[in-house]
Amino acid sequence: MTVRESDAQAAEIAASHDEERPARRLPRRPELIVYLAALAVALFVLKQVFWPLAKGNHFYLVIFLGCTLPLVFVCYRPRAGASDSPGWLDWVLAACSLLVGLYPVLGGFDSFLDRQGSLSTMDVVAGALLLLLVLEATRRTTGWVLPIVCLMFLAFAYYGGFLPQDWGIAHAGIDFDQIVNALYNDASGFYGTPLDVAASYIVLFTIYGAVLNASGAGTFFVDFSFALFRRSRTAPGRTTVLSGFLLGTVSGSGTATAVSLGSITWPILRKAGYPRENAGGLLAASGIGAILSPPTLGAAAFIIAEYLQTEYLTVLVWAIVPTLLYYLGIVFAVEADARRFGATAVELTTGSAGKLLLRGGYHFLSLAIIVVFLALDIPPFAAVVYATAVAALFALVARWRAGDVRGWGRAMLDALSLGVRGALPVIAVCAAAGVITSVITKTGLGQELANALVAAARAITDNGTAVLILTVVFSAVAVGVLGLAVPVTASFIIAWVVLGPALADLGVDDAERAMFIFYYAVLSEVTPPTALAAVAAAAITGGSVIRTMWQAWKYTLPAFLVPIAFVLTDNGAALLLRSDPLTVLWVLAASALAVAALAVTTGGWLGGPVRWPVRVVAALAAVCLLYLEPVVVVVGAGLCLIAGVLQLLFRSKPA
Repeated sequence: MTVRESDAQAAEIAASHDEERPARRLPRRPELIVYLAALAVALFVLKQVFWPLAKGNHFYLVIFLGCTLPLVFVCYRPRAGASDSPGWLDWVLAACSLLVGLYPVLGGFDSFLDRQGSLSTMDVVAGALLLLLVLEATRRTTGWVLPIVCLMFLAFAYYGGFLPQDWGIAHAGIDFDQIVNALYNDASGFYGTPLDVAASYIVLFTIYGAVLNASGAGTFFVDFSFALFRRSRTAPGRTTVLSGFLLGTVSGSGTATAVSLGSITWPILRKAGYPRENAGGLLAASGIGAILSPPTLGAAAFIIAEYLQTEYLTVLVWAIVPTLLYYLGIVFAVEADARRFGATAVELTTGSAGKLLLRGGYHFLSLAIIVVFLALDIPPFAAVVYATAVAALFALVARWRAGDVRGWGRAMLDALSLGVRGALPVIAVCAAAGVITSVITKTGLGQELANALVAAARAITDNGTAVLILTVVFSAVAVGVLGLAVPVTASFIIAWVVLGPALADLGVDDAERAMFIFYYAVLSEVTPPTALAAVAAAAITGGSVIRTMWQAWKYTLPAFLVPIAFVLTDNGAALLLRSDPLTVLWVLAASALAVAALAVTTGGWLGGPVRWPVRVVAALAAVCLLYLEPVVVVVGAGLCLIAGVLQLLFRSKPA
């Protein structure tokens, strides 16, 4: 069996979902227009890195949004099943968004800013139109939920004066023109931190991913993963996990990674004996793992660095130990599954890992360059541009060796254009998220909701530790529920301004609460009942969607519980490498043992099938081990020993 024999299946799956995809496959003429426009935006963004506009970052963001928003209306369908060819309304909306998006600079940017707080009638009309266009663009790319949430926040801002004044969230109400002023003529709103991060970091990383993929890195990463593990019954599962991690550095999307990975590895997992639902769960978990892991992480990680005013490299360092624990949990689950299902080895036609590494190992260098340059204190937006240049150079060398240099230039231009198009949904979401953060800031709603969350915990108990535990659990559930409805980036932004203050009031440091919210926002892609990554994986394997969701949850369980350990005790900071080496070592050991106990609980295997009493004891052990206080950790270790003894006793007796 060859690694590539599933390409036909991938095409079949794509065709079967053709009518449901929001993005269009444009006809030739609209495709050319979008191609050239996206290419111009890419060159503009790259130019901004080294030769920024003299009028400042706000000026740049106005132009960036004004030039990218029109592309959404051409590239994305207004509804499922609509034509691939843009209609007259799409072109009108694109032209209108270009006009009102660039309106602040067309009539003189300085004079526009001078009218802050007292906008003209034309300013208000243009701002209101841009608001509607941003909401429509968000609806087209991500669905109805986020636009509806934005409208609810806008209604709260306008009608807040009608709320009973004894309610903590009541306020005087904000006039419509002042709402538009806050969104349109301020360095917040549409042009706040979320859009700044999208325009300064995320779009550059999507361009980098497109160039890396054009260089053949995606194909190499999958082939290398297959060759590395070769022939054993656990090789298919291990290969899926490693391939997911490597492919995710290219795609930057958990769901997209699960789909592209599944089209290649599902036939192999099926031949190895994996049930459809377990294979789908593994695909979803592998896809999500990439955006939880250095060196790229997900888009929200850039927002963490911006909100906390810290280096992006610091955020990468914080993610190292949680990443290790995440993949440790998946490895344990893969080992257990291979034995529980009686998986068999699959013979694959690949070269040796060493030869593949010698021939294509240069694909890893651009990833390493990002980390090295960050360590040298080079800004991340510059580091990723240098890494993109290196990936493009290696692509040229590879084509030269293959005797096909002529198409290199066109391939790189295609990658630049595709990189911008890949960022369009995130750009729309970030602009819409600015509506929510602006309203929360203007009305003080975030602190009031945070106070209510803590008050709810204190209504149950007066114990300080219990209040923290309940608040953390409430926050985790809230972020998870929020993530079911809105994309990861928006989920993080909303949770940060609403739930972040509650954790801060209870003494949780910025780094711990930011990473806690980040992980739960990302994990919404594998959280039932929506679990987009699991749904996509089930479409590949043909398994039950609900059972695939629960299998994905099983594989990712350590990632759901470990973030809680960040915030419950002071020692949780060691999981983010924010403590002394000795504390880091014992915390890492305790957490790894907890992950192993969780694997026994969910996987049902410890040298043989595990009975329910052993599972219960192992689950209690994991909970104790993740409460990172020495006495409780010792209790957890003791429970692990008891679980092991019970398993030996049960195995020595006939079932």
